[in-house]
Amino acid sequence: MQTVSLKPKDLDKKWLLIDANGLVLGRLASIIAIRLKGKHKPSYTPHMDCGDNVIVVNAEKVALTGNKAKQSLNRHYTGYPGGLKEITKGTILGGAHPERVLEKAVERMMPRGPLGRKMMGHLFAYKGPAHPHEAQQPQPLDVGSMNRKNKR
Repeated sequence: MQTVSLKPKDLDKKWLLIDANGLVLGRLASIIAIRLKGKHKPSYTPHMDCGDNVIVVNAEKVALTGNKAKQSLNRHYTGYPGGLKEITKGTILGGAHPERVLEKAVERMMPRGPLGRKMMGHLFAYKGPAHPHEAQQPQPLDVGSMNRKNKR
């Protein structure tokens, strides 16, 4: 039996729709990262972008366990002396762009480099229940029923 390595013409990319309402952030992010990489497929090839396109709706309703909403911090550096900025995940979820919490969680689970950035381009997270990808006919993926711990 030979190992098969995919070529770009052999790739089959699907569109998946995930409703993040009440789902635990870390568990949801790991499932999305696996789908974006393509590790759920038997034809997974590490050096190719063979993952699916993932649409996440209701990203502001994702659940944080424990005290993460108040204690877990997102940090970034502005480039100036004393420019370390910190903001809690709860503040981001209540702000104008709550989907950034989910995007950052998934980004930290993806490979670093050009291939990881290309794979992250296939993640589409939206604040409300509407999305502009109806023409792609995404198939719903019920993450809450995969494991009883996925839903809060």
